[in-house]
Amino acid sequence: MTTYLDDMVFLGFNKRVAALDKRTGELIWDWTAPKGWSYVSLLLVDDETLIASVDGYTYRLDPATGHQVWQNDLPGFGTGVVSMVATGLKNPHDSVIAAAARNAQQSSAGASGSGAAGQS
Repeated sequence: MTTYLDDMVFLGFNKRVAALDKRTGELIWDWTAPKGWSYVSLLLVDDETLIASVDGYTYRLDPATGHQVWQNDLPGFGTGVVSMVATGLKNPHDSVIAAAARNAQQSSAGASGSGAAGQS
């Protein structure tokens, strides 16, 4: 299923996030973090949630509009570059990775099966 997100690219730098049209490069929206000063990490969770972390200050943005939905300063965690992971995402690359893993398992099982049959 194609969504409007398929036509967008998200960039983050210097405490700012921008959404561009991936075909034209035209700016769709931009947002500036109220806290933090430099490095921006982005995680697109789904069509309603874009997580932006600016030096550890974390924000949920609406990917369609750039509207800030919430903010969490994560007190006590410090500041810096953040690593983010989300589970349960419907990402087309996940299907490719899963298919490759199944293929590798099947190849491995076939190779071990043929080796065992050839041994006395």
